[in-house]
Amino acid sequence: MSNSNHISTAPGAALNGLNSVIPFSSRLRTGRALEVDVWSIFNALNLPSDCINLGQGYMNFPPPEWVKDGVRVAISNVTTNHYSHPKGTPRLRRALSTHYSSTFGRTLNPETEIIVSSGANEGEYATFVAFLEEGDEVIMFEPFFDQYLPSITFNNGVPVYVPLHPPSPDMVRATSNDWTIDFDELHRAITPRTKMIIVNTPHNPIGKVFTRTELERIAELARRHNLLVLADEVYDCIVFDQKEHVRIATLPGMWERTITVGSAGKSFACTGWRVGWLIGPQDLITPALAANTRIVFCSNTPMQEAAATGFENAKEKGFFEQQLKEYQERRDVFCSYLDKLGWQYSFPDGTYFVLVDVSKIKIPNDYSFPSSMDGRGKDFRYAWFIAQEIGVSSIPVSEFYCAEHMRIGERFARFAFCKDLETLHKAGQRLQKLKDYC
Repeated sequence: MSNSNHISTAPGAALNGLNSVIPFSSRLRTGRALEVDVWSIFNALNLPSDCINLGQGYMNFPPPEWVKDGVRVAISNVTTNHYSHPKGTPRLRRALSTHYSSTFGRTLNPETEIIVSSGANEGEYATFVAFLEEGDEVIMFEPFFDQYLPSITFNNGVPVYVPLHPPSPDMVRATSNDWTIDFDELHRAITPRTKMIIVNTPHNPIGKVFTRTELERIAELARRHNLLVLADEVYDCIVFDQKEHVRIATLPGMWERTITVGSAGKSFACTGWRVGWLIGPQDLITPALAANTRIVFCSNTPMQEAAATGFENAKEKGFFEQQLKEYQERRDVFCSYLDKLGWQYSFPDGTYFVLVDVSKIKIPNDYSFPSSMDGRGKDFRYAWFIAQEIGVSSIPVSEFYCAEHMRIGERFARFAFCKDLETLHKAGQRLQKLKDYC
């Protein structure tokens, strides 16, 4: 038997070009599923031991103590250690209805208009399962959250890419809002096969908060072409400087065609809890629930109860207001070091990410890179160099583009500032050493 039939199980091993005795699904050959992903390349095993991780978007601080108390109470009870309803625990759905109804301008029915998923990503996947037929096209703005792509292709959908256009390299003080939509380009992307458009605001990785005007124009196209909108709003609690976060579902004629996605991980600094939710009209939520039930049956019951504790007490404790102030301080501290560096970056209006133009780096000609950089955008080399030589990790942004548009993202690296202030000061000081490589 040929050795080519053996599939390596080494961590991060790609399956491209390999064959198994039992052939694996052709779906794994789509959506970059077989590639070594960016998270595997820029992980702790491949980076210096003292490298500061500003690449991955998880916090280095815990959830509030009173939210963690919700876990302790839940695991002390019998019923909350067992299966919840596939919709989610009644308590969490009621808490979500209370928290979100005012922002949606309607009283949300916790029985028919809200379901809980195993993280926002699984809720999105359930939506694709529920609505995509073979060949259905899904429009994504680039750069896009990388999980969208395989989730679409695994469900026989066809991704269609519309890039957000970055600010000119000559712009001295760029903001995330300087990333713009070419609406003629968006209109041309719509075909008779278009089924859905994904709108991620506040946007990962740009930090852009889509304006009301932008969302109104997207909504007009969705109504005209009868499109479903997947509104990824997991960063809805991190919007800075009193910018307006508009829920596209609240615009005229959009409630009935929009599923909105949320996340406890982003809301309460608990990304590992894997609690998310979908909000929308019963006609859309019911098919998503059917898919969700067959994918995971139900989500983690104790963590749902803890998330409910968070929402039930957040208003009294002024939690979201205080959390936003703390994130804004982190943003301003980190960006102050970027100002000292003198490089262009996109000052974010939302999320906990900032994109930095790293194209000024002059890497020595004889610098050695691992083979995982082969075939990747130039930003992979910039990010690798910064991690290895400066000791701060980031994520290259070309990973979030199709091959045709990859060059747009090659200027940028994404840094996450969802870290404590001590870490951000230390990282900012290290980044000043990049002046030696300009």
